[in-house]
Amino acid sequence: MNPTKIEKIETILWSKWLLLKIHCEDGTVGIGEAGVHGWQRPTETMIKTMEPYLLGKDPSKIEHHFQFLYRNSHFMGSVVTAALSAIDIALWDIKGKRLDVPIWELMGGKTRDRVRCYIHVNGDTSEELAADAAKAVKDGFTAVRFAAFQHNYPSFHTYTEWADNAVERVAAVREAVNRDADICVEIHREMNPAESTWLGRRLEEFNPYFYEDPMLPDSPARMGDVQAQCNIPIATGERFTTIYEFQQILENKGAAYVRPDVCLVGGLSGSKKVAAMAEAQHVKVIPHNPLSPVSTAACVQLDACIPNFALQEYTGEHREPKVDLIENPIELKDGYLTVPEGPGLGITLSESGLKKWPFEDKDIEAATPIKTDGSVGDR
Repeated sequence: MNPTKIEKIETILWSKWLLLKIHCEDGTVGIGEAGVHGWQRPTETMIKTMEPYLLGKDPSKIEHHFQFLYRNSHFMGSVVTAALSAIDIALWDIKGKRLDVPIWELMGGKTRDRVRCYIHVNGDTSEELAADAAKAVKDGFTAVRFAAFQHNYPSFHTYTEWADNAVERVAAVREAVNRDADICVEIHREMNPAESTWLGRRLEEFNPYFYEDPMLPDSPARMGDVQAQCNIPIATGERFTTIYEFQQILENKGAAYVRPDVCLVGGLSGSKKVAAMAEAQHVKVIPHNPLSPVSTAACVQLDACIPNFALQEYTGEHREPKVDLIENPIELKDGYLTVPEGPGLGITLSESGLKKWPFEDKDIEAATPIKTDGSVGDR
């Protein structure tokens, strides 16, 4: 393979997401995505800050570039690691394309041919939620994920009312899908440890596949306490930005499933390290993926090459705007994504689709929960 150098860095603010293209002198273009919700513009600035270092460099030195850019400053954080993640994914895409092999081939080879997904289901009422879950099963999915609390949960005046509502919703979904699908309960950090434990015990009878982020993830020790006191597997890690946070949650036995975000925790390189750490603790991996089809493609490359994969988050890519982004979308059949055989990520961006959808900034006020007393709720 003839040597080449990085020639151009191109950032694309598209719809709700930040995409990246790294252009090489030989014409190879790598695709990546950064995964910080609501902070895409600062992340774009961070990528541009890193750009002078990358220009003229050998794109094959993926780990070296990560270490150089990660360790050049005393200060870290999600904007830094999201930028690094996008770069890492794009560099792996370049390497795969230049060698004419999928990324999973470069990361140890394929461990599976298809990737089992869970789909998000929604509904303001328990009846609407149950109906959407039943539809997902009819569409072929064998796992569904949903929020235990309805959208106006901050308006509830008592915790009993709050928890009863969650139990009612989980019960409705379990009845709707019966044994045809696993149910994945999303809490999204909206409780403290005591509340998490109490509700978890009440939900045990419905046999959830996992109990996601039942409390804020900033105390691995307390998350370990919650896991020890309720008999539901906890899944957490979507907000973690480094392998060191995953090390802490694993040491404290705070997760039965870890949830690395490929576009936040250091790209495919960082996620592969997290998977290896989890494997040593007999913990499985459920990659976080609320982003664009680029993120989905990166997740599938990871899922294909690790032995301890469990489930893949999938938000549906048959609707606008996502359906317009990829010329050759990954095949979804009976709730499974087929592992692509094409080089790199195995996808091609649609230039017309990129032009179709302008970027939309996140509405921070609308996204922030306010409780009945005027205080800010957990998020």
